[in-house]
This record gives sequence, structure tokens and C-alpha cells, in this order.
Amino acid sequence: MILCLANVLDTETRERIMGLLAASSYESGAKTAGWHARIVKQNLQAAPDSNTREAANLLVEALKRHTVFRAAVMPRVIRPPLFSRYSESMEYGSHVDDPLMGGNAPVRTDVSMTVFLCDPDSYDGGELVMESTAGEQAYKLEAGAAIVYPSTTLHRVTPVTRGQREVAVTWIQSMVRSPERREILFDIDTARRTLFAREGKSREFDLLSKSHANLMRLWVEV
Repeated sequence: MILCLANVLDTETRERIMGLLAASSYESGAKTAGWHARIVKQNLQAAPDSNTREAANLLVEALKRHTVFRAAVMPRVIRPPLFSRYSESMEYGSHVDDPLMGGNAPVRTDVSMTVFLCDPDSYDGGELVMESTAGEQAYKLEAGAAIVYPSTTLHRVTPVTRGQREVAVTWIQSMVRSPERREILFDIDTARRTLFAREGKSREFDLLSKSHANLMRLWVEV
């Protein structure tokens, strides 16, 4: 399931993050890429310091408050976000994210996430492209919005031809490993919440809640 999430960051939080990043230094993004992705990764990444750690904490706290993110991703572990910058001619070629991250304390990457930090009209190019057997789909979202997608997906970032693309990226180990099962749970949860908002607690709501709860019992890893 590929899902676009609106308003992951409100204006105030996004501006605080951008202010912290403005005081940070940047280095080659290839330092954090896997051995094969390093060949095609041409961007800059905020160096780890107190500013980037504070910015990362602000983003993670915003994710934890986002109802749709929690329902769709069911996070068990959220990796510390990285902040990437693409200036003119920079790009990230086709790659798949590493299955395990975290060195001596590895985390399985089930879900990948890109949070867009700047206005899409401020730069040209820089689309996030998902590749599949059904074709390609490009994404370039509003500032503060995000996209989540299975980490098994081949994807790339097209070259920036004007301006500067600023994003945060992170990876999540979900309580439900299978993307198909996460989608089923998300659909049922969305349906029961919509039904409750329209009709209140009903027999149909209770049956959907029962199915959602019992599937969680079958599929969740804790």
C-alpha cells in the first residue's frame, strides 16, 4: 500500500525543523547508503549534531500524533529520520532500501517514508518515482505532507533542475510485517471509524471492530 498523508507536519513544526536544519552542516548522502545504492545516490544529508537530533525528535513526535499514520503503518520502531537536500542536477537512482538498519541493534525495514519539507513550486524535478510491474508513479507533495510505501519497492528521485528539494526520510518496523495484511487492517479500521462517525455505535460497527481486533491478534508481532 502506497499512501499519501496530509499535514504530517503543521506549519509551526515544519518551520522549526527548517530553522534547525539551516544551522546544520551537510555532507555527502552516500555515507548512509547501502553498498549498491551508494553508486546512484547523489544528494546531501544533514550531518548528525544537536540540531538534527532535535529536528528528528520533532518529526517523530509529529508522526506519533498522526492518527492515519498510526493506523496505516502500526509502527513498532521508527528509525531516527535523516534530512536530505537535493540541489540542481542531484538525483537518487533506482534502488531498494536495505532490509535491516541499525548496525548492532538491527531494525527490520517494513515501511519507508518521505516527508516533504519545502513548497513543491520552489523546485523543478525531484519527483519520488515508484517502480512496479504496473508502471511508474511519480509523487511530489505539499510541504508538510508525507508518503509511506513498502520498503520492498524499487524507487528513485528524478534530477532536480531548479531550486532545492528538502525532505526527511525514515524507516519503520511495523507490528504487522506483511503489507497486504496492513492494508486489510487499515481498510477495516477506516470503514468502522467512518461508520461510527455517521451512525454511532451499532451492531455493524461491533462486528467490524471484532474482526479488526481478531485479525490483529492473528497478525501482530510484539
